[in-house]
Amino acid sequence: MTNSTTTKELLETYYKGFAKKQGWESVISDDFEFRADNMEKDDINKGKETYVNIIARFSRLYQNVRIKRMIIDGNNASVIANYDYIFPNGKHISGDVAEFWTAKHGKLTSLHIYFDTLTFDKNTPKK
Repeated sequence: MTNSTTTKELLETYYKGFAKKQGWESVISDDFEFRADNMEKDDINKGKETYVNIIARFSRLYQNVRIKRMIIDGNNASVIANYDYIFPNGKHISGDVAEFWTAKHGKLTSLHIYFDTLTFDKNTPKK
């Protein structure tokens, strides 16, 4: 089995489970690193548990996810994913997210995403 096949299988398992909001965690490494950049900060969230908690909050917003494009190069992958969101204020949108993955030793080890942070800020209440 090649690295590309392994990475593809991991991502297929992840997105299939992510769409159902269950079963995606099995392909995430314990030392997973997640970055959701905007231009003001460059925080890295570390650990599987941290990522699972972030997605637990995010899963209240998205209703569906579709893969528009996936490019795999060995242990690295780039995905354009399209999400349908319903924000707490009732606004419905469909938006693309650029997702950059790394896999190692049969697990997904990192994800770096780029998305429209302004839309999120406008439609998500501040605490």
